[in-house]
Amino acid sequence: MCSVRGQELRLSALPTLDHIAADSIGRATPYSTLELSCNDHKNNIESIYFDNMSWYNTGHVAPSMRNARKVYDRLFGTRSNTRFRNITDLALGNARGLQRRLSTSDRRKFDEYLESIRPIEKRMDRIDSMKSKLAAASIKRPAEHLPRNEYIHLMGDLLVTSLQIGITNVGSLMVGPERWTTPTNWEGILDKPHSHHAMTHAPQNHLEDLLKLDRFHVSAYARLLKRMDGIEEAGGTTLLDNTIFTLGAGWAMGPRTSTTTCHWSSPAGRGNAEAGPARPLQDRHTTVQSLADPVALPWNQTQVYADSTGTITGVLA
Repeated sequence: MCSVRGQELRLSALPTLDHIAADSIGRATPYSTLELSCNDHKNNIESIYFDNMSWYNTGHVAPSMRNARKVYDRLFGTRSNTRFRNITDLALGNARGLQRRLSTSDRRKFDEYLESIRPIEKRMDRIDSMKSKLAAASIKRPAEHLPRNEYIHLMGDLLVTSLQIGITNVGSLMVGPERWTTPTNWEGILDKPHSHHAMTHAPQNHLEDLLKLDRFHVSAYARLLKRMDGIEEAGGTTLLDNTIFTLGAGWAMGPRTSTTTCHWSSPAGRGNAEAGPARPLQDRHTTVQSLADPVALPWNQTQVYADSTGTITGVLA
């Protein structure tokens, strides 16, 4: 999703594609973007820069939410929203009372403070107005711990529900956590803990388990596509029809840590681009081009995006 050319990546990630999109289509929703991750480990030793894929801008990573229960409480928990509103109302009341006794220069600073709170007020108003939609979505507060397969499905459901009821128009879900050496418990998928990172560096020794993981990840993606295709929207369309929903997988060759030949899945969403089979991406094409035609997307005002200057022939319908 990075908007910088590959050779410049060491210097800056710049805004990622989700935040560029959010500048145009994320202003009217409670959350302009939603970043989720399926890394529920509590003892992460990896840098935050390796374990997130969304960036506000140069040097500013957008930290992902990864605890399913906390995600639910933040997005759909009306009680926490009420408590936060009470605190905000108290702060604003005190500020307005104090404002009348301030000098002109201090009053200007207070105006800046009030302006910083107003977007929070608007976000809470939007969430309050969605209470009926929240009830219709019928999503329950998650358990504290879930097997890995159920946890990944649930995080996907939280993302889809957020799109369905209008909490956000832009979201990302990082399914494979960046764990270099620490094994992950793959309950419901593999029989014992494995380090996926280590497995990909020696695929010849773990081929069967890697295939099981790949099948599960693709089936989890297909499950979300099916769910989105069953959510009706205006004009006889579905949520899937009105969404660009992309799976990125196998974007590096583990034994060589190379990204010049990898596999990917084209975007799904009949209103924008037809889903297609995984295709090999060779040196002559960029990973950005494989995602979609970033130059032609309606919210992109530039003629170039990262290394991409157009569409790979035959990818978009």
